[in-house]
Amino acid sequence: MQKVIECVPNFSEGQRKEVIDAIAHAISCIKDVSLLDIDSGVSTNRTIYTFVGHTRAVIEAAIAAARCAHNLIDMTKHTGEHPRIGVMDVVPFIPVRNATMSDCIDIALEFANRLASELHVPVYLYGEAQEKEYRRDLTQIRNGEYEALYDKLKKKEWQPDFGPSEFVPSWGATCVGARNYLITYNINLFSTKEQAHRIALNICEEGSNSNETEKLKCIRGHSWWYEEGNLAQIAFNLIDFEVTNIHTVYNQCVSGAKMLNIGVCGSQILGIIPLKSLLMAADYFIEKENLFILEEDQKLRLVIDRLGLNSITPFNPKKRIIEYIIHEDESITSMKLKDIMNHIGSRTLIPGGNCVTSFVATLGAALGTMCALLTYGMRKWELFEKEMRIIITSLHTAIKSLMNTVDTNTEAFNTYLMVQQMTETTIEEKRFKKMTEKYCLEHYLDISLDVAQQINNLWEPFQRLAPLFNIDTKADFIVGIRCLETAVYGICKRIEFFSTSILYSDLQTEIIQNNYVDTAKQLLEIAQNMTQTILAIVETRN
Repeated sequence: MQKVIECVPNFSEGQRKEVIDAIAHAISCIKDVSLLDIDSGVSTNRTIYTFVGHTRAVIEAAIAAARCAHNLIDMTKHTGEHPRIGVMDVVPFIPVRNATMSDCIDIALEFANRLASELHVPVYLYGEAQEKEYRRDLTQIRNGEYEALYDKLKKKEWQPDFGPSEFVPSWGATCVGARNYLITYNINLFSTKEQAHRIALNICEEGSNSNETEKLKCIRGHSWWYEEGNLAQIAFNLIDFEVTNIHTVYNQCVSGAKMLNIGVCGSQILGIIPLKSLLMAADYFIEKENLFILEEDQKLRLVIDRLGLNSITPFNPKKRIIEYIIHEDESITSMKLKDIMNHIGSRTLIPGGNCVTSFVATLGAALGTMCALLTYGMRKWELFEKEMRIIITSLHTAIKSLMNTVDTNTEAFNTYLMVQQMTETTIEEKRFKKMTEKYCLEHYLDISLDVAQQINNLWEPFQRLAPLFNIDTKADFIVGIRCLETAVYGICKRIEFFSTSILYSDLQTEIIQNNYVDTAKQLLEIAQNMTQTILAIVETRN
């Protein structure tokens, strides 16, 4: 699958709609690029564009945007609340899918070189693309902003990485880098800009007020007056949300505002955000308030409400979460059910029995979850509420995990079949094909055993549920049990068949084949025994 890269260029223009639209049009005209988001601010006089695409396409789109802005924006006339150093102020490249940080560094270097060569402007590297430690941080390069650039370019230590060491008044300079996801997160305050600045200093690691133990790591923050909203904002950049996430920043701001008798009016996420960040916040509020919420969309609603993400503009998860915008269209689980059935029933081995076993297992887990949910929350079974929460959580997690195996299991088997079609005209080609085929087959068998083990892990919660579930769902519960057993049986039979294709030396082959077959039979025996044990419990209930 092709690499997908995200680019988030920031332009020093947020007031003239015709200029904002022209840059957006330049990006959208590039083939294999999707413009996901445009975020403009009048007070900041800045627009952030977010687009994704394949490697070459992303570079071409960024160059097209730069050419357009070069003709329409003049830094000598620019003013705004946000720190800036040039027309195309910042251009980060971020790995999204099947791409690495190394890929983004290479892209950043190529783009920086082309930008400097074509437009004859100074370009600085930052982040992972910069080797010099004293200029890796964006704030180091942008210190003094555009107004200090003329003198900065004269200093030897601040010569640009690409382009002329000359001041270009209309353009300024551009910072090009490679980084992981950076979340731009604003807190809204009924305060002055100066009061907001005090709170920011008390929170950020680089601040100078308050006890060091209270500082948050991996964030930067500054304040401004948000004219359109008639309030102050603290604008945070979360460099690593897994170290400091949005809910932590929000809570700290609320505490700081309370000490100053300042009102907090929700918060605002700019641009695109990873799903994981919002789910981390949801888990925090769920634990804090002892809530029982499992569905992803409900978790997102909780976060939107608790953080006030709709306070400035509506927060639409489908348009703001990167995973919802970019999805794997080729995957089986993204297809409609009727298309999956037609695909399975066609004249092809892919998807076949391996896909069906994972699918049947997922259905079994789903039926068990349904029975548990139709029990939980009813006064009749209120005594078992704590127990049901534990059972439902484990089954709900299993549904997602098993659903993922529909694709991973199928992909592994498909790779094995593709290797069998490799040419083998020379001795070296034969040796390479044999080695690759052996590796891919063992990988497929290992995944199959893992799926069977995941299924067997469900017997414990099903056994706990057997004497408790709503008796009206008895038939559904039994079908769910039989689905799980059938899936393990199918996996066992496929392993017995395909393990015979493993080719080593004679003794080695027999040992490895027996290991796979013996392990599969053990897993099947566990599944069959547990099926009978649980069904015996169920049959005693009326």
